[in-house]
Amino acid sequence: MRKIYELMCMASAAHARWDYETSMNILKSRKRLLILLLVALPAILFSVAMAADPGTLPQILGGKKAYSPAFYTPEIFLVSIFIGVAAGLITGCIGAGGGFIITPALMSAGIKGILAVGTDLFHIFAKAIMGTTVHKKLGNVSVGLAVAFLAGSIVGVVGGGFINHYLYNLNPVLSDTFISLVYVVLLGFLGIYALLDFLKLRKAGGDGDAHGGGGDSGKGLPARLQASKIPPLLTFDEDLVPGGKKIPALYVAICGAIVGFVAAIMGVGGGFLTFPMFVYILGVSSFTTVGTDILQIIFTAGFAAISQYAIYGFIFYTLAMGMLLGSLLGIQVGALTTKLVKGIYIRGFYAVAILAGFANRLFALPGKLAEMKFIVLEKSTGILLTQIGNWVFFIVVAIFGIWVVGTFIMKIGQLREA
Repeated sequence: MRKIYELMCMASAAHARWDYETSMNILKSRKRLLILLLVALPAILFSVAMAADPGTLPQILGGKKAYSPAFYTPEIFLVSIFIGVAAGLITGCIGAGGGFIITPALMSAGIKGILAVGTDLFHIFAKAIMGTTVHKKLGNVSVGLAVAFLAGSIVGVVGGGFINHYLYNLNPVLSDTFISLVYVVLLGFLGIYALLDFLKLRKAGGDGDAHGGGGDSGKGLPARLQASKIPPLLTFDEDLVPGGKKIPALYVAICGAIVGFVAAIMGVGGGFLTFPMFVYILGVSSFTTVGTDILQIIFTAGFAAISQYAIYGFIFYTLAMGMLLGSLLGIQVGALTTKLVKGIYIRGFYAVAILAGFANRLFALPGKLAEMKFIVLEKSTGILLTQIGNWVFFIVVAIFGIWVVGTFIMKIGQLREA
């Protein structure tokens, strides 16, 4: 379990580096910024116009076929920018993907789970196609691994999307409960290990980066899978091993299906799973994994966003644009601030941020379960627990944001000198 956590941290760090490069590509190009504004403005104006007369909302936005917030307001758009800034600050400052807070944050703001998932996937895809730097990483990509992995991820995305649609059509509250439960399990696992890491480092009086280490695994399960001769066989890591390593495409496709399945359900790129699977299960080198991971994030998020959510109306484009605008600012400030802050403090905030997301979804579960008659709980108690989870989450994220921005402003002179 410890090894899996370390590899998930490596994956998160790799995704953060790609996210930063992508954001910088957009910010440095006036043409791309103009395109972003031209795309964002109509969505904003449309949503504000709909808010002026909610009765005119088309069925696909405000009816039973899909959910948007009960009443769209400019305040909700501002919240989306705040969420984007927070995710960007975490990505830039901590050096680990901050996307894990987006879906819980949107759900806390009143967005239904399935819409939050679709919107997050579209946000990832929109940023990728506008500022991707994948061409710089193509030298690290094994084409065979990528094709087999993406073939599997397509199957997984369809399966994950089907489950989300089925649960939503069965009962929208059940859909929210399911998505919340998935985040509780994942963030609980990551948060506990991150906190233990921080406490161990603090006790030892050390310092360090925001993520753990990890390494390639050439024994055990990877060796057994690579020894299998199920055709067709894929060759990879030719630059690192004479003649390269070989593995059946079937195993790579199965890993892709799992990643696509989870990505479609949670609204994430799936990078946090690709790394441990490639390195710990398939035995692929970290060098090759980084490039292939970035490639799969783009295609998995894009296919999931379009085929499983956009065509069904489960994407709130205005919120996606708000998050994209906010993240571009947040990641810039966060990346500059990290030059002025000790790694031990960054690791501490990383652990607390994850645990805040965990607590947020955990406190929301009792009310959802009571609403579906699974447990007996006063409605007022369920609402109170949900509000406590929301306040804890947003207060922690706000404190982190204020601390980062405050540090940036107070020490901007040092940055100029550097």
